[in-house]
Amino acid sequence: MTALIELTLPDMNCGHCVATITRVLTEQDPEARIEPDLTTKRVRFTTQLSEASLRSLLDDEGFTPA
Repeated sequence: MTALIELTLPDMNCGHCVATITRVLTEQDPEARIEPDLTTKRVRFTTQLSEASLRSLLDDEGFTPA
């Protein structure tokens, strides 16, 4: 089941960060989509992963959700 999850990622600063987050997420869920806002550091994820799995995945890559 696809879920919409919105998280704040304080360490997301640039397009490279967005590309890394996108790559890591789509490796686990190829159908996932992200809508990043670098100004607010918030990201909306549309994914089949649970929020706990998504948080763990991001944390492992150095993007610990606030």
